[in-house]
Amino acid sequence: MKPLAGIRIADFTLHAAGPFCTHMLSQLGAECIKVESAARPDIFRKPHPVYGRMGPASFDQVASNKLSVRINLKDAKGIALAKQLVGSSDLVCESFRPGVMDRLGLGYGTLSVLKPSLVMVSVSSSGQTGPDSHFSGYAPLFGAWGALGYLTGYEDGPPVEMRHAMDHSVGMTAAMAAVAAVYRLWRIGIGGHVDVSAREVACSLAGEALLLAAAGGDPVRMGNDHLRMAPHGVFRTRDHDRWLTIAVRSDEEWQGLLDLMKAPALLREPRYQTATGRQVHRQALHDEIEQWTRKLDASEAEGALQAIGIAAHISCDMRDISGDAHLRQRGVVVDVDDNEGRKRAALGVPIRFSKSQAGMERGTPRLGQDEDYVFGELLGLSAEDRKTLMDQQVIY
Repeated sequence: MKPLAGIRIADFTLHAAGPFCTHMLSQLGAECIKVESAARPDIFRKPHPVYGRMGPASFDQVASNKLSVRINLKDAKGIALAKQLVGSSDLVCESFRPGVMDRLGLGYGTLSVLKPSLVMVSVSSSGQTGPDSHFSGYAPLFGAWGALGYLTGYEDGPPVEMRHAMDHSVGMTAAMAAVAAVYRLWRIGIGGHVDVSAREVACSLAGEALLLAAAGGDPVRMGNDHLRMAPHGVFRTRDHDRWLTIAVRSDEEWQGLLDLMKAPALLREPRYQTATGRQVHRQALHDEIEQWTRKLDASEAEGALQAIGIAAHISCDMRDISGDAHLRQRGVVVDVDDNEGRKRAALGVPIRFSKSQAGMERGTPRLGQDEDYVFGELLGLSAEDRKTLMDQQVIY
């Protein structure tokens, strides 16, 4: 049995951050019912030509394992139907701009009267309250607003925007908060409203830099550099766009690297005699090492470095991840059915339990594919009632 078996989620989230939260919860066993409509489907169902993807691959990554129903939230009867679904659920998740759910008649104040034990998780750009709460936002904004963008990039370059890693960090944080709220519900029967701010999640990941700034320091972008270790970075290899990470932690490892490189001249170089010297002159040292790595096969160099105890690995691309035997064996990468009859690689839940299960059991849902179960079995609507609601474009 999965840890959250028996929990039902009415999922009003969209895009990435909110859906990733409910995606994680569904893999932990919650029954997640995604609410959309034909007029307003989740934008991730659509192709992403900007990213070079003409199929809706992003939707597979955040919606596999969910059920799908259509409810027109612009119609009063649709709101009534949504409230019925909420009444049969333990958890409501949404990621609209603050105030939208209230205007629809689905805010926590309304729903908690309908179901006092309800847990509601709201994911937004800057939280449900405060002077900036009205802002909407996407992943790059979250990282920029939370200072992670400023801290990311090379020292001589501009800040770098954070994309999907930011969305997924927010979603994972929201999932953790949801589990805590559900635990309280199970323990003492009290629900509540969980307010997750993407901007605050970003800020929480910049704690070390904030501490340095508070102490009078000046945090700067460091690229792949390290405050103490050098060489420490990502190096080109023989093949196009194939990169090798290397991190040298001690004088002994430095000696081992030079032995492998057959570069005794570098051992005698005064600038590189100490760890401090290597760190100060790290760019010149990086160039010296890259002259060596550019002649090498990345996999062979990785193995040779690891064999002498140096931390090194290929910088994996998505083809590496998709075909990785270790990740496949552990169920991190799984094949799911998309809604067009094809198989796609998708990422499972990155958690393992010794006495229970987690993971995906179904593929990507077609829009409205689970309405017989949700509207018929769960909510008890007759076939005639459902047909009437479809004719009225309430179920649409």
